[in-house]
Parts: sequence; C-alpha cells; structure tokens
Amino acid sequence: MEQVGKFTFPSELTVDPSGTQIAWALYEQGRRNVYYAKAPDFKPEKLTFFDKDDGQEITSLTFSPDGEHLVFVRGGDHGGSNASSTVNPDNLPQLPKVEIFAINLLSRMIETIGPGDNIHLGPGNQILFLKNGQVWEANAHNMETPKQLFEIKGTVTSMEFSPDGKSLAFTVNRGGHQLIGIYRNEETPIQFIAPSFHRYSQPKWSPDGSKIAFIKTLGGSGAAYPLLEPRHIPWEIWLADVESGAAEKLWTAPKTLRGSYRYFFFSYPDEKELIFESYHDGWQHLYNLDLQSQKETLLTPGNYMVEQIKLNPDGKRILFSANYGPDKADIDRRHIGTIELSDKTLNWETLGAGIEAYPVGLADGSLAYFSATAQRPHLVTLKKGTQTQLLQADHIPTEFPQANLVTPKQVTFKAPDGTTVHGQLFEKEGGPAEKPGVVFVHGGPQRQMLLGWSYMDYYTNTYALNQYLAEMGFVVLSVNFRLGIGYGYEFHRPAYGYYQGAVEYQDIKAGGEFLANLPQVRGDKIGIYGGSYGGYLTALALARDSELFKVGIDIHGVHDLDGRYDFPEGYEVAPDYEKALEVAWKSSPIADLDTWISPVLFIHSDDDRNVNVSQTTDLIRRFDELEKPYESILIPGDTHHWMKWENMIRVSNETANFLKKHLMN
Repeated sequence: MEQVGKFTFPSELTVDPSGTQIAWALYEQGRRNVYYAKAPDFKPEKLTFFDKDDGQEITSLTFSPDGEHLVFVRGGDHGGSNASSTVNPDNLPQLPKVEIFAINLLSRMIETIGPGDNIHLGPGNQILFLKNGQVWEANAHNMETPKQLFEIKGTVTSMEFSPDGKSLAFTVNRGGHQLIGIYRNEETPIQFIAPSFHRYSQPKWSPDGSKIAFIKTLGGSGAAYPLLEPRHIPWEIWLADVESGAAEKLWTAPKTLRGSYRYFFFSYPDEKELIFESYHDGWQHLYNLDLQSQKETLLTPGNYMVEQIKLNPDGKRILFSANYGPDKADIDRRHIGTIELSDKTLNWETLGAGIEAYPVGLADGSLAYFSATAQRPHLVTLKKGTQTQLLQADHIPTEFPQANLVTPKQVTFKAPDGTTVHGQLFEKEGGPAEKPGVVFVHGGPQRQMLLGWSYMDYYTNTYALNQYLAEMGFVVLSVNFRLGIGYGYEFHRPAYGYYQGAVEYQDIKAGGEFLANLPQVRGDKIGIYGGSYGGYLTALALARDSELFKVGIDIHGVHDLDGRYDFPEGYEVAPDYEKALEVAWKSSPIADLDTWISPVLFIHSDDDRNVNVSQTTDLIRRFDELEKPYESILIPGDTHHWMKWENMIRVSNETANFLKKHLMN
C-alpha cells in the first residue's frame, strides 16, 4: 500500500493573463508544493519547499494581472465546510495558520501576506481576501499589514473586479436576501444593483465595464410545501446597467425539475453574449445567450456532461472536460473539449483510453491539463497541435508499481427497478479459480468513478486502494450508484433518494449480487467498504443485507438521517412532515441494527468538517448498548480528506487487512 500510495497528484493548474506562464500544486506523499513553467520550453521549476507530510494544503493559486507574482493560500480544508479553519493533523501545541503567500517570479522570493483565504487579485498586484465575512486588502509588492477595504452589514460571499480595475462588484448575504454592491473608493457610497428581496449571485462584468450580468433566485423561506414532493426551483439570468443600477431579465430557466438545477459556470466573454451551464435538457451542458435576441443556443449537444470549464485568457475560447468519446467506455472517462466563440465550433482535443481534466489555454493556442491512464497517475501535460509533452514524469517514484496495476474493466448491471448501473471491475490475472469480492462505494454522492486515476484527491486514495486489493487477490467492483454524476439528470436526481427513501441502495445491493454471481468470485465471500456517503451506504448494506455482505468498513459514514429536517416553528407545518421524518428514519442504517450481524470496522477522524464525528460516535453507542461486536479506529486531529498522507496509508492498510482477515483463508 505504501508503494501504490506514492502517486503524484497535481491540482490548482492556472495560467497567467498573457497565456505564457503556468503554475500548479503537486502532492507527493503528503508534501504539497508550487511548481511553475513558462514559454517556450515550459520546464518545471519548484518554487516552494514545504517538504513535510504536515497536512497543509495549497489552494487559490493565482497569477497577478501583470504576471509578476503567484499568490496562494496554505492551510485549511477546502473540500468541506469551515474550509478556512486551521487543520492540525500533527496535533501540534500551536495551531498552524491558514495564510496567504506571494511569490515574486523575478526574484523567487516568498513573502507571507498574513492570515486569510478566498483571495481575488486586482490591478497593481492588489490582493483582496475575505476575513470574517468582510473584504480585506494587501499588496504583493509591499508587505504592509493587511487592512479592511470597507465595512458593510452582512457577509460578503464573492467579489469581481471591473475590467479597468477601478470598481469591485461583490455579493453580500443579509439573511433572506443577497445583494450585489459596487465599491469604488473610500469616499464614494457603495452602489447596490437593482436591490430586491431576492438572492443575487455570480456578478459578471461586461468587457467594457458598463453592465453586470447576474443570477437571480428566490429569497426568503417560502411556504411549508410537502417535503417529499419534488418541486421546481426557479432561477433567472439578469443584466444590469452599471450607471443607472437598473436591471432587466434576460432568461428564465424552464419550469421543470431538470430546469431547477443550475451550475456555477457563468461568463460574459464579449459584448454579444453570455455563456452559462445548465441541466435543463437532461445533461450538464453549456449554452450561449445572445444578448440582442435573448435566445439560448446549446453549445455541447449529446449525451455527456461538461465540467471544469474555463475561459481562455484571450476570451475567445471555452475549454472543458467531458465524459465524451466514440468508445462506449468513454462515458466513464474524461476528455478535453473546446468551443471557438467566434463561430461556436466544438472540437475534441483529446480522446482515447486516458483521463484528461482541468484544461487551461495558452497564448499560442496550445493547452495544458492533467492527464492519467489506468496505470499512470495524473501529471501536467502540454498539447500543441497533435503533439503532447508530459511534465514531471521523473517525479513518479521508482518504487511506484506502475507495471503491476490492472486496467479496470467497464461493467454494467441492472437494479431491481430496471435502472442500468455502471461499475469498474478491478481484477488481477491468475491466482485461485475463485476469489473473494469487494464492493467499493464512493462518497459525495455527486461523484463518478472512472476507468483510470481520478482527478479528485480523495479518489486517488481509493483508486490506489482498489488496485492494492486487486494485487492481494480480491475482485473489486466500484459502483457508480444513482445520485452520482455522468449519466444524465434522472440518474443524478432520482425521486426517493438519500433520506427520502434511499432508492440508490438498490444499486449497491445489485452490485453485490452481480459480483457474487461472477464465475471467478466466491459468492459467500463478499465484503464492502466506502467513505462518507459511501460509508452511509456501506452501513446500510451491512444493516439490511448481512447475508450478502459478510464484512464491511464504514469510513466516516452518515448513520442517522431524521435530523435532516429542522423542527418546525409556528403554526404552519409541511403536511407530510411526520411522514418525511419516518421515511428519513427508515432510510438510516440505525433503523435496521437488529439485522446487522456482519463484522464491521468503523473509522473516523475527529476534525471532520463534512460528516460530524458524532455520526459514528452515536452509532457506536448503540452498538455498545446492544452488545454488538465491532472494531473501530479514531484518528485525532485529521479531517474528512486525510490531509496527512501517513493517515491515508494507515486507513487504507487497516481496510485491506480487515477484509483479508474476514474473507481470505
């Protein structure tokens, strides 16, 4: 496990405004550092030397507008709530800080700006960041003490500089409504754009700075509608004139369940159009909205989803990744696509059996992105024309067992209600004629496991563990259950999911039965493991179907779901409130403890910001009261994402050993 756990994992790939410099963070056995490369040769250079496995992540890596500085945040856990709170997996007497750093790219000097997070860079190397819901200011050129830029009632949630850098649009949450304000200087009153009792978000300046486009949704709390009845959630695109502050509606999402789901890519690339992401045709797609005709045009037609969307530095091209390709297996991969905004031409830049993600565009028309295969973990890759160049291949350790890793096989099977479910089968050739099986359940649940190394850090860990289990002699099935992404709206947002009925558990049980019925698998030796949402479904499997799932490892899972509903206040109560509570309870693993007989290992860290450790504490209390056997591991100080590599390796080893103890002779 230590060998296969020595994968490389890049993140935070960014390009400067000129399109000639790129930077990224690289994770190597818990050590996280910033690397940099520039045209024309793009030779990687290490800029930071944080060479301890100390759990301090690097985020918000950004070039200054003049390209002379790199700014980043070190610390926190940005994969969960309370992201800006310090992380201390080493349990040091003095807490580490969440701090902003600036690197001078001329001198290579690194300066500490001070505590802060959520950075946004402006003209003159101005660094803005959020602290306690307010906007603070620093500068990469001079190390003056950061100061609060302005003071405002409410919590500032986002900000965006005007094209000339003289004005700052921001959103401020004031409870039931959210406003868009414009700050100009210390003397000028803050201007509010078309203030209303609704919620405004994602303000985008027009290229000439005369207009702001934004998203408008409902404010307030609304009536007590039935809780178990799916309802349309309206949203609209508006356009405001900056001088007058008046705004008009441009587009309304279709009044359907598909039309309720909006995504966060929203761009104003030129004076003629807006580009936005929506689910209203059943897939996560990109659309252009013509500002004159106010008509939408689908830019990415087909049965696939787009994500990781970026605008080229010159504003003339959109880049994204998608589970598209001519091979039927491509729905379980990622490839890079581009759209030329001048004529809306859609091009596919990468295809094949690899995984490509997080593209950025360069000045000469070439691309940079992360790429991996089933065997090789992710590295930064450059593509110019038909030629590709892999950066930092020498950073893969010699002991990393690349040649020993299997290629997962795409499989499909049917749930009892007829839904087609995708999975990936990990199996090593040779060995006994019949092997024990393991079902892996991902978290999220809005995730998709792939036919190669994942582009998400949490799932590089589990992909490595699945490879290790295959090496040990298990047949591993990774199940892409309902509520996950990649297979269209109805799969992603089914009725009666999670605490409203756990319909997705059908897919897990069907996966266990599919695995048990394979000729090379012993049907009486099936185990299951998963983390987070996967921990929830693992616990549900052990509680409901111990005869099928003989053993399980529940890693920071959710176990009690009736707390998903707030206790009603006042006279008005949803007509199905009591029914919804009952359904939530029956969707919880704790409702079926009487039939839970399989051995279980519980693992949880106690600084988990995604699933409170009390979810496992309370379940173990019930096991103790019922005198049910279990094993458990509490990891003090770490978070949901195993920020410390040493802890990730420990959790993976303990999982593998527990499965081996109960399933292998």
